[in-house]
Amino acid sequence: MEFVFWSLSKLWCDYCVILSQIQNELFKKLSLRSRIFVTMILLVLIASVLIAGVTVYQYREQSRDYHEQRLQRKEEQILQSISYTLRETTYTPTSENLQYIFMDEIYKIADVQNVNFNIYDLEGTLIKSSRPSFEADSISNCLDAEILNNLLVSSDRRHVEEKIAVGGKFKASYSYITDNKFKPIGIMNLPYFEDNSFSNMELREFLFRLAGVYVLMLLSAIILAYFISKYITRSLQTLADKMNQTDLTRRNEKIYIEDTSEEIKKLVDSYNSKIDELEESATKLARSEREQAWREMAKQVAHEIKNPLTPMRLSVQSFLRKFDPKDADASVKVKEFSDSMIQQIDTMSNIASAFSNFAKMPAQQNETLNVVNIVKLALDIFNEDYIHFICDEEEIVAKLDRTQLIRVVTNLVMNATQAMNDVESPRILVTVVSEEEKVKISVADNGIGIADEVKEKIFEPKFTTKTSGMGLGLGMVKNIVENYKGTIDFTSQVGKGTVFSVRFPKASKNS
Repeated sequence: MEFVFWSLSKLWCDYCVILSQIQNELFKKLSLRSRIFVTMILLVLIASVLIAGVTVYQYREQSRDYHEQRLQRKEEQILQSISYTLRETTYTPTSENLQYIFMDEIYKIADVQNVNFNIYDLEGTLIKSSRPSFEADSISNCLDAEILNNLLVSSDRRHVEEKIAVGGKFKASYSYITDNKFKPIGIMNLPYFEDNSFSNMELREFLFRLAGVYVLMLLSAIILAYFISKYITRSLQTLADKMNQTDLTRRNEKIYIEDTSEEIKKLVDSYNSKIDELEESATKLARSEREQAWREMAKQVAHEIKNPLTPMRLSVQSFLRKFDPKDADASVKVKEFSDSMIQQIDTMSNIASAFSNFAKMPAQQNETLNVVNIVKLALDIFNEDYIHFICDEEEIVAKLDRTQLIRVVTNLVMNATQAMNDVESPRILVTVVSEEEKVKISVADNGIGIADEVKEKIFEPKFTTKTSGMGLGLGMVKNIVENYKGTIDFTSQVGKGTVFSVRFPKASKNS
């Protein structure tokens, strides 16, 4: 049994080492579902190997016990027959008389017990053998001193010698033959050959049947491992999908999973609580950003309005001091004063209009439009001869608001013309092209360009690089484009020019 435990312990240690190596080299690259699947299959395979190993070991142990017990029984039966013969003989039971006592009796005993045996004297010299004469030549006529010593020191007066022979194991037992007073008078030798052919055949048949059961177990384990791993990781996959879909810019859905384990339920509850906190924080942040933006916008508007108010007040004060109704040029001065006031009022009106246009969100009045024609229409208000339009297609259809699309084009072209103040040969190129499922509108100029340090601020509502205006044009354009699920971007090099590109989704064929 100690050998069994040692073998099982060694197999288990080997299994742990192999499993650890596989985990270090392979499992790190596998998903959790694959790890569960592979681990279950490995457990079935290792269990199958262990069971097969224990089965083979058990068969061998049973065979060994069977042969030992059979040898011992035969030995006891022969010794009993020898004792009976010694009691019934007329010869005195001594070592010298053994050859006479068993001259014929040895063959009778061998025939009854169906086994051959030999009788030696106490010095180890062969006295009599039950084997035929032609086989007796192979029998040792004298026992080794080692056998005699082992037999002498044995507590049960018995010694078994084992040898490996062709086809199996060969054993030979040696026991003392005693007289009526239990005094040793000779040595009985019983040769025994272990015939394991039958047990080996049974073992092969059993292992063959066991292999069939293992194959069925392995197939069942593969199917079971697949569904169990899928069931275990299903909730985790749902969590992963929801986490990947989490977006700070929109409302996120909570996770609701039925019949889950306690660990998964804790993860779901934690995720849902974080979603609540995220939405609350996003709401507060959005409110704060809106309030800050409107405060900044109000400051900008107040500043822009104050700019024309100061010269207006100075003009009125100066007009009141210097105006003389009796002056011959009074009407001229009144007209100059009126023109100055009208100019300042127009400036304030433009500021108010720009602010109103930016604050007003584009109405979602989608129309199926030919973008090519609308862009041409937007360019008709410009008289500059350096503005050119190119489009290889006669019709590109999109669902947009006509007014908002014109506003986008005019603002981009207006920004381009304002970048041409110091350019000797100005040129603005407006193009409309198809890009798979989108329509692209580009406005390119060879103006002064945009410096790298201000590119990130170009779409901010209050930002402008010009000396006049509020900087609401590009911010308004970006607002309109994004409300129609479009995108706007630009590339620019200082001293070479700028290209603004706007992309809108095309209208579907069924629209």
